Amino acid sequence: MRHTFAKHISRVLLCGVALTGPIGCTEFLKEQAPSNLTTSSFYTIPDHAEAALASVYASLRFMGDGAGIFSSNWQLLEALTGTSTTETAQNSDLNNLYSLVHDGNTAHVVNYWNGLYRVIANANQVLDRVPAITPMDAAQKTKILGETRFLRATAYFTAVQLWGDIPLITTPQTAASTDFLPARASKEDVYKLIVDDLLAAEASGLAWMDVSGRANLAAVKTQLAKVYLTMAGFPLSKGAPYYKLAADKALEVITYANANPSVINLFTTYEDVHRESTKNRVEHLFMLQYNTLVAGNPMDNFYPNFKPVTYNGPGGTGSSVPTTAFYNSYEPGDLRTKDQVGYFYTTYYTNGNGAPFSLGAPYVFKHFNRTANGTAGVAGSRQNNLNVPQIRYAETLLIYAEAQNEVGGPTQAAYDAFKRIRDRATLTTPALGTYTQASFREAVWRERWHELCYEQITWFDMVRLRKVYNEKTNGFDNFVGHINLSSNQALQEKHLLLPIPKQELLNNPNLKTQNPGYPGV
Repeated sequence: MRHTFAKHISRVLLCGVALTGPIGCTEFLKEQAPSNLTTSSFYTIPDHAEAALASVYASLRFMGDGAGIFSSNWQLLEALTGTSTTETAQNSDLNNLYSLVHDGNTAHVVNYWNGLYRVIANANQVLDRVPAITPMDAAQKTKILGETRFLRATAYFTAVQLWGDIPLITTPQTAASTDFLPARASKEDVYKLIVDDLLAAEASGLAWMDVSGRANLAAVKTQLAKVYLTMAGFPLSKGAPYYKLAADKALEVITYANANPSVINLFTTYEDVHRESTKNRVEHLFMLQYNTLVAGNPMDNFYPNFKPVTYNGPGGTGSSVPTTAFYNSYEPGDLRTKDQVGYFYTTYYTNGNGAPFSLGAPYVFKHFNRTANGTAGVAGSRQNNLNVPQIRYAETLLIYAEAQNEVGGPTQAAYDAFKRIRDRATLTTPALGTYTQASFREAVWRERWHELCYEQITWFDMVRLRKVYNEKTNGFDNFVGHINLSSNQALQEKHLLLPIPKQELLNNPNLKTQNPGYPGV
């Protein structure tokens, strides 16, 4: 993405040099340098639109940015779930998240707010300025606007789940804007924009898949299904009609996949989930794009602390590691727990490619890049170009299974979607007739916890369901009062929302009060 952006900017700069050639010194001093780009001079040709869109994609990578020593922004959505803990405990903000005592000053909370609104601001520029670019191929313009709407909807979807009522900004802002200090909009209004954006993206002529990593139709439809599923649950509680919308939309992707299994499918092995050569393909419907020329994969905090699993030798931070209780909660024989085969590893090779050794505990293997770090007898490239999954086809199947069950109990199609996840894990699935609606509901939830773990998804399930997986009982507790085994702390009502960053409340009086339960300003 960054390379494309740089290429387009270079073209603009070269044009600027050409334009200044025949102009005299006096006249030149009176003119604004054409290479000093502004929003009024930049959005004039189709290449500008492509470059601006690339900047929106690039801004999504905020989740991989640092959040102090031994921590990254993405850990916000893992530390709160109780499925991970830390071996280092050297980052006070991260420790506060694990201990459920975070507030409006916690770095990860502040960084997520700023990062999401940066995506939104960049998207608003594109949506405001690109329509006026002429001449420009109509299909290209529609596609760019559709991709941008998908990205803006994705940012708002994350934000509204984290903070509830939030500022709803849909146009570029300056200090002179009448709503430069915006008030908080209702969740209903935010979700309306999200759905409208995704429906526009769905109609914008996107291909079903795009190996370049840009938004595609399968990703848009799955995201829309996920939004409907969330709206059916808490806090909007729209119920059965929205479960049906979610099921129908996910089924559109499943129907296409069944007819085109080489295009969309589950990977045959879990290794393919974190293999460089399978990026943006088959199961990976949408990913954050990483390349060391611009930004390397940001999931290093999953590495064990000071164990030589990579070419760097004894390194890593171990600041996000699985809890033993969660690892042990998988069914016996689940392939996802098999060492170096599934989503965890308990042994590796010294310095990435040397003698095997025991890690002494399970660690997250889902984001481990063998190509970069090395594997048995093969030195690593030292270039971690692995993307970060955002939407996988596995989630599409589980969305459908859950939503369809809520519409009218477990059907054969819902059961088949659910069973596909378990078949890949080499698990035996009870016959359809043995499930009630209630037991099938919890079975699907359990698969979501075990299949989608450590992909920044679990926290949102906890919030929309008001339920949390109990690793000891294999059942589900109410959110409020559930004990996170990572810290032995109980979740409270206030934890359903994050606190508004303190500086935002200080700078913008129109935000008014802090979210309930957190200290104000």
